[in-house]
Amino acid sequence: MAKVTLEQWRMFQAVVEHGGFSQAAEAVHKSQSSINHAVHKLQESLGVALLEVRGRKAELTDAGRVLLNRAGGLLDEAEALESVAASLAEGTEAQLRLAVDVLFDYEALFNAVERFAGEYPHTRLEIRETVLSGGEELLLQQEVDFILTARVPQGFVGEPVSRVKFVPVAHPDHPLHQLGRPVNREDLKASRQIVMRDSALKNRQDAGWLGSDQRITVTNVHTSIELIERGLGFAWLPQTRIRDSLSADRLLPLRTEEPWERDVTVYLVYADRDRAGPAACLLLRALREGLPPLE
Repeated sequence: MAKVTLEQWRMFQAVVEHGGFSQAAEAVHKSQSSINHAVHKLQESLGVALLEVRGRKAELTDAGRVLLNRAGGLLDEAEALESVAASLAEGTEAQLRLAVDVLFDYEALFNAVERFAGEYPHTRLEIRETVLSGGEELLLQQEVDFILTARVPQGFVGEPVSRVKFVPVAHPDHPLHQLGRPVNREDLKASRQIVMRDSALKNRQDAGWLGSDQRITVTNVHTSIELIERGLGFAWLPQTRIRDSLSADRLLPLRTEEPWERDVTVYLVYADRDRAGPAACLLLRALREGLPPLE
């Protein structure tokens, strides 16, 4: 049986985070004496000094620093466990947070949301649109419950749900369509490319062909489509997002020397699969049922 309690670890963490016993007491709304007692009992049970009090400030010992790192993971796991229990106790989730890469089939997304809203009108749904590693960042920061992404974060398992074809396109009157021959790399390099910026704030990553000397970088796929429809450049765009533009001849696929159409697999990744309640399960089932089967 453990000698110490989670509450003692929490009080120890609070003292370190807030810089002292009185500051921790104010932050966690407990008496200073109760925090003093909890930390003293923790050190006594472990048989090792965790803090040194210098003036009015409590500083970590070397042993305290090591144990605090381990305690942080323990407390995070405990909070996650309590969150799962609360979700199970309540039955239906009060809120769901979904991050969707802009390459995803929005028609399937909208249909799923429409079905979800009809069956779970009291569950709030937050949808965040992301580019490249943006969904991964939100998942790692615990800001979303699940993501639809082409990049599965390390340490997570992704369930493949769809495959998206990227097509190089330009306006029908763009000079690249007037060459009378297939487009090559040099032609593209000399033309303006419209590029989507990674929506992650940290560790931004580039993807795809980025060889053009001229470039316009945008943060929204609608902006990219609008610029290309105005003849201001070319881009590789997900076929799922340009169906209307292609059928109305506002965009035309480029005829290239190399087979530069490419398929990208979209994965569903859970922050914690055990937390998925009935509303989440319905939304994700509706998404899967609205997509063509993977080959």
